Amino acid sequence: MDEIKPTIKAFILKEFLPGEDPDELNEATPLITGGILDSIATLKLVAFIEERYRCTIQAHEVDTTNLNTISDIANLIRSKV
Repeated sequence: MDEIKPTIKAFILKEFLPGEDPDELNEATPLITGGILDSIATLKLVAFIEERYRCTIQAHEVDTTNLNTISDIANLIRSKV
């Protein structure tokens, strides 16, 4: 479970922020409200999480409460597995 945050960070950097400084993305960086994730990117992230962690994220859980930061995402995953 300790690998959740680094795994999510690596995915976001690779898929949505290629070439960006990894140190600029921390566990509190706003992803949705900061404009890093748009609706399509959010769906891609959800698909990655569901496949990687073998869990199901419900439609009502796909919001800024659960997916706005790496910490929020890790908390959601932990609640699912």
